[in-house]
Amino acid sequence: MEMHQLEYFVAVAEEANFTRAARRVHVAQPGVSAQIGRLERELGQRLFDRSGRAVRLTEVGAAVLPYARAVLDAAAGAQLAVDELTGLVRGRVAVGMVTACSTPVLFDLLAGFHRMHPAVEISLSEANSDQLILGLRDGRLDLALIGLGGAPPAGLATRVLLDEPLVAAVRRDDPLARRETVTLSALQERPLISLPRGTGLRTCIDDACAAAGLRPRIALEASDPGALALLAARGLGIAILPTSLAAAHDAELHAVTITRPALRARIELAWRPDGPASPAARALIGLAQSPPGGWNDGLGG
Repeated sequence: MEMHQLEYFVAVAEEANFTRAARRVHVAQPGVSAQIGRLERELGQRLFDRSGRAVRLTEVGAAVLPYARAVLDAAAGAQLAVDELTGLVRGRVAVGMVTACSTPVLFDLLAGFHRMHPAVEISLSEANSDQLILGLRDGRLDLALIGLGGAPPAGLATRVLLDEPLVAAVRRDDPLARRETVTLSALQERPLISLPRGTGLRTCIDDACAAAGLRPRIALEASDPGALALLAARGLGIAILPTSLAAAHDAELHAVTITRPALRARIELAWRPDGPASPAARALIGLAQSPPGGWNDGLGG
């Protein structure tokens, strides 16, 4: 019985799927299946019922699971004790970012962290803000770059990197292009172009409309904010964009300030304030809380 076999077993048990478990442990799916098979042969019992669409623990597997978790926790604790005593920072940190991230701030942070702690493996994944928040809360992520339109998520600490108004961006031949401001209610009957549900920008729009008793007409959705601008520039609707993104497409789009209520969107770094167990994660969060100018130390710039 080997440590990595127990790690794969726990991953499959928690994911209820060999493919998702393989992605989680960064191993090809056949390798995970082979190691689970070896563990089952060594124990002389099946650990999983593979007959259905979802992989389920057998009675034996359910009995083994708490012991496998305890072994892995003990191993992690032993490594943590050594790292804390020696001052070494190694291991792995899991970082998330909003889909189609266009700000270089997170990349500067990760580059600076890598220079300071080259032995730490960094994993980076993309998702909508709601999924990133869940990942932080359940411990799958140590740090995430999220988009927000309202109050910071309960149970998380954040650092604001960008805070700017949202505008209604229209093609320059649109009747609305003759105006400088527009109320949210006046946009209700126009086709809107927005990021999908679960993103900070979309949450901002939905919450504001719900508070005002409005039902926005979302005609088109795209996960890349830049695509929203391109769709609006082709006359397919009104794109709800951060001011800076609308300004980047100033030749094609006219930005109209949204009033009553004014809408704002924020990009923030988020983490669990109670502190992760890993010294590597603590070091990354500590760097994220420091002035951004220090993130590029040693990068030659």
